[in-house]
Amino acid sequence: MSNKLRIIGGDWRSRCITFVDAPGLRPTPARVRETVFNWLRNDIIGSRCLDLYAGSGALGFEAASRGAKSVIQIENNALACRALKENTVKLNADQIKIVQADVFRYLAGDADLFDVVFIDPPFALSLAVQTCQWLEEKSWLSKHAKIYVETESTLKLDGLPENWRLLKSKVAGEVGYHLFERLG
Repeated sequence: MSNKLRIIGGDWRSRCITFVDAPGLRPTPARVRETVFNWLRNDIIGSRCLDLYAGSGALGFEAASRGAKSVIQIENNALACRALKENTVKLNADQIKIVQADVFRYLAGDADLFDVVFIDPPFALSLAVQTCQWLEEKSWLSKHAKIYVETESTLKLDGLPENWRLLKSKVAGEVGYHLFERLG
């Protein structure tokens, strides 16, 4: 496995994690991660994070490195989950839990409240809006949760929950990335 990425900040700064080649798996680019975690700098420490469509684990590991209390990573691909688990062992990341499951099957289960949620589904499957709707409808979000959504830059995020407010939005190449806050 030669796919590696470097954690940008926090306790594991400059440490590398590895990931597998899998359809639709494309780690969030380093400069996008740096921007996102600058946006979230006041929200990560002590937070409960949910990393949906975890893939490489870049977002969840970055959150844990920067002081998240707990991170649950949801990933459907067995090989990707194995790599995520190997990375948690390598980093001694006890605050990260890996769950191999379909995101919608997981969200259909018993809800738990999260402060920060990362949504980075495979491009071209149009899963982002439905995932956002399920998070709200099935009560997975704390009162002022922050929700990060990463999609292809051309995707319109129509139909998001009405009580979400867009805080930040940028485009980097083919990637559109957006930060929302849940209001009440």
